[in-house]
Amino acid sequence: MRFEGKTAIVTGAAGGIGEGYARALAAEGAHVVIADLSDEAGEKVAADIGGHYVHTDVADEASAKALAQATLDEYGQIDYLINNAAIYGGMQLDFLITVPWDYYKKFMSVNLDGALNVTRAVYGHMKPGSAIVNQSSTAAWLYSGFYGLAKVGINGLTQQLATELGGSGIRVNAIAPGPIDTEATRSTTPGKMVADIVKKLPLSRMGTPKDLEGTCLFLLSDEASWITGQIFNVDGGQIIRS
Repeated sequence: MRFEGKTAIVTGAAGGIGEGYARALAAEGAHVVIADLSDEAGEKVAADIGGHYVHTDVADEASAKALAQATLDEYGQIDYLINNAAIYGGMQLDFLITVPWDYYKKFMSVNLDGALNVTRAVYGHMKPGSAIVNQSSTAAWLYSGFYGLAKVGINGLTQQLATELGGSGIRVNAIAPGPIDTEATRSTTPGKMVADIVKKLPLSRMGTPKDLEGTCLFLLSDEASWITGQIFNVDGGQIIRS
């Protein structure tokens, strides 16, 4: 019960990896706010874990501010933020040089700017000892088109925010998952491509949301009180760097 009496916001938590994070936090005592656009699924997750659902568009400044206020109204504090929301399931697969410009801008407004937007809305309500975890991906180190570019941005954002917020006692880190078996992955990435990726992993299996939860909870906890500005690969050995 490391998080008893604490409040966490998890964006994109109506399903997939974000849902896993939300359930793991609730299991260790946290009050959890589910922030998503999928109302029915989000409300179900919130009901299951005794949390609170807030309809949220992370790309919209007013919506992010409303999320912060709704969290304060419900629980009176904000201790943790997990920036997980992204356009992923069913996203267009295209090249940087040919992806329609309007789609690219919408994609980046959620997958990169959304993390900054929500952070800007909540950081002023966070006390020293609070923590933020951003969702990156091993796509940041591999060719993955505009999806990979967004994750490169998340890594840079993590380091910049860690520097800016460190003086306020707020830590900022990121998790970079490898291939994770979720409905979004199954609907987006061709099965043969996934099979080829898995063959090359030292731990030759797809990851699951459960595989990420321990790292996320550690980074939020006091056990990681001197860790900030870092990107942690949780990827079955996909990316090995010296």
